[in-house]
Amino acid sequence: MTKTEIETHETTDAEADAADEWLDSLDSSTTPARDARHLRRIAAATAVIAEAEEEQRQAVQAARENGDSWNVIGIALGTTRQAAFQRFGQPAAAAPATP
Repeated sequence: MTKTEIETHETTDAEADAADEWLDSLDSSTTPARDARHLRRIAAATAVIAEAEEEQRQAVQAARENGDSWNVIGIALGTTRQAAFQRFGQPAAAAPATP
């Protein structure tokens, strides 16, 4: 994981925590608000996606280290070898930053 990716994940986690704390601080008797359960589901799903993407990145790296081809990895990802390489094949330092 690149420094930018780590910072992005840390920022996302911090923002989710701050939003969660803010939602918890609202007094429903004085603050007209809608039920926040759907927003909490979005935040939880976002965290799960980030964890799954990291697991996928590590799995691809392990597959490459064990000699699996980009073709086989692409099949496992449900994509082409070219798309798999473009997404995972670049060294972490050279990978483009994601917004």
